[in-house]
This record gives sequence, structure tokens and C-alpha cells, in this order.
Amino acid sequence: MTEDRNIVFLDLAESNRQYADRLKAAAQRVIDSGRFLCGPETSALESEIATRLGATRAIAVSNGLDAIRLIFRALIEEGRLRPGDEVIVPANTFIASVLPVTELGLRAIAAPADPATHNIDFSRIESFVTPATRALLLVHLYGSPCWDAEVCSRLRDKGILIIEDCAQALGAEAATEGFHGSRQCGALGDAAAISFYPTKNLGALGDAGMVVTSDIRLADDIRTLASYGSDRRYHNVMRGYNNRIDELQAAFLRVKLPFLDEENDRRRAAADIYRARIAHPEVGLPAFLDNTRQVWHQFVVTSPRRDALREYLLSKGIPTDIHYPVAPHDQPCYEGYFTGDTLHEATRLASRIISLPIANISPADAEYIADIINTFPTSENGND
Repeated sequence: MTEDRNIVFLDLAESNRQYADRLKAAAQRVIDSGRFLCGPETSALESEIATRLGATRAIAVSNGLDAIRLIFRALIEEGRLRPGDEVIVPANTFIASVLPVTELGLRAIAAPADPATHNIDFSRIESFVTPATRALLLVHLYGSPCWDAEVCSRLRDKGILIIEDCAQALGAEAATEGFHGSRQCGALGDAAAISFYPTKNLGALGDAGMVVTSDIRLADDIRTLASYGSDRRYHNVMRGYNNRIDELQAAFLRVKLPFLDEENDRRRAAADIYRARIAHPEVGLPAFLDNTRQVWHQFVVTSPRRDALREYLLSKGIPTDIHYPVAPHDQPCYEGYFTGDTLHEATRLASRIISLPIANISPADAEYIADIINTFPTSENGND
């Protein structure tokens, strides 16, 4: 317990060091090819991701936020959504999940989080459905699958689209199959957005993202929107964007993709140690979901004395973070937008969550961190 350890929350240089030679070779391959956009690396990455997830199409784009925006914009272009339609979103999520919904004139309706999983509470989703509800945005927060086949099937029977924010959950598997026979997060509903932000389990060396869907029409419209709205050169059928990935990032991601399962397994090993060893009355563990494959983009515990615990861990050389300290409905840009008695649950959760190191740590590090947590002095009443 007194040994010196150099524990960091996340070291991207260390994360990528094992791939350094391959990444340099990939960069050289792209440089030598003279193809820097819309080339063979992008096409190959799309095929590899679609195959891995069991989906029909994948469209590589500029980042995860744009991936969500493109999905909803394409659905509007197709007439399946209209401005003013309601989209149920989680009250507990990163703001990027919500921004494209409101930007496009759709009405975001915040549904409460399950206090155990921190994901949207499936037992209460249907109470938020109104005649104006046209879509549900599910977020597989922290890499934990957010899927209930029965609820989603009932919603789909009502014509409600199921969209996944899979920014943190590539490689995660739900307990049951989605609409297209796959259990892979990102291929469960009608379409999914993936982020390859550098901190993700599969991270680029810059910004990158992807849309995954088995809806051919939707895939074609998203690809068109992502390239200025053109279905062929200099022929613009929509008022689109420039949301293309570049060949370098696609090549880098192709280097790292074959090692994703190893990365996820390392995180699961650390999570299992945390689960087995953390035993503190004021520290709540995240839910470990039966018959699923969680990938632990973040390992988030809760404490009513969050700030004191963070200070204590830092004094012992253990950095932590908070994902996320402010719920979307509490952000200044959404002041007065969201209403409802259930919003306080996400606010309360945001005041208690702590992300422990989960990347770049060894089993011995995880044991050390857990043991230090257990020495955190309790408050007088044990629950202030």
C-alpha cells in the first residue's frame, strides 16, 4: 500500500505506442498513394466495421457528433421525421447526443436514467411516448449496452425509429438481438453513430466517426449529405455538409481495429478487479449486466462525498475524472428547454459520479486503486 506507482487517468501516447510502427507504415502507405480523401483506406474501414457489427452499410464521417447529425438530417430529408417531431433522449448523457436533435428543429424529450446502469430507464420510456413521438435515441453510456428488445419492438410497432449513440461502446454486445439479428451495439436499431475520438477504446489520431445502418436508402442519403449533398460529382440533390473522414485516420483505425477486442478485454479485467475488491459503504459500483459484453469506456462509481473522495485519491497519487459533471438540461444553452419532474435524477447523478482509471492500468494497479478506495475515511453518519 505504500509502494510508489505512476498511475495516470489516460495516456494516449502510451495507448498508441504498441501500434507505433504499424501507424507509421500506414501513414507512409497513404502518403505514397496520393489519395487523401475518399480512397481505399476509407472503403476498407467501412467494410471492416460493417462486417464486424453485422450491418449492411457503414459510412465513415468526420466525427461522432456529425454522425448523429447526419442520421437525423437524412431522416428529415426522407420525410420520416419533420421539425417539431419528438425524440426521446436520455437525461443522463454527454451533450453531443442531444445537440443535433435540437439543432434540426426536432423536440428533445429527456427520459430519466436507471440509477443502476446510468443508461435510459426502459421501465419508464413508454410513459414519455406521445402522438408526436417519432424516434428514440439510445446511448450505450460508458460502454454498457442499452437495449431492451421487447420495449424497442413495441416502440417500433408504433412507427418509432430507434437510433443508437454508440460513441463509447464499439465491441459491446447486448443480451438480446436487435432488429437485424446482431447483438453488437451499433447494429441493434435502425441506425447508429460511432465516435473514434482519440480517447475512445478504438481511437483515431484525430477526429473521426461513422454511421452504421442496414437501411440502404438511409445509408445512401447519409453518404450524399456528408459530401455536400451530391450524389455524383457537381450534382447536388441536397443542401449537404462536408463531413468526410480523411484517409490517414481511416488507415490508422484499420491498424488498431484488429486489436480492439484485446483493448476491451484489458478494460474488462480491470473492471472485474474493481468489482471484486471495492467494498466501501460510500462508494457505489456500476451495474455489471448479465449476458452482455460491456467494454468499459469509463468505469464510473458513485459517492455522496464525491469531491472528498476525489481529493483523497489524488493525495494518494490516483487521478480521477467526471463523465459528466453537468447534465444537458442543466447547461446554460438549454436553460428553460427541458421540463419534467424526473430531470432532478440526472442532476443528482451528475453530482455523485467519479470515473476511475480504466485504460493503461495493470491488474496490480486496479488492485491498488481499489484498496486505496477502501481506506477512504467514512463520514460520521456514513451517508452525508
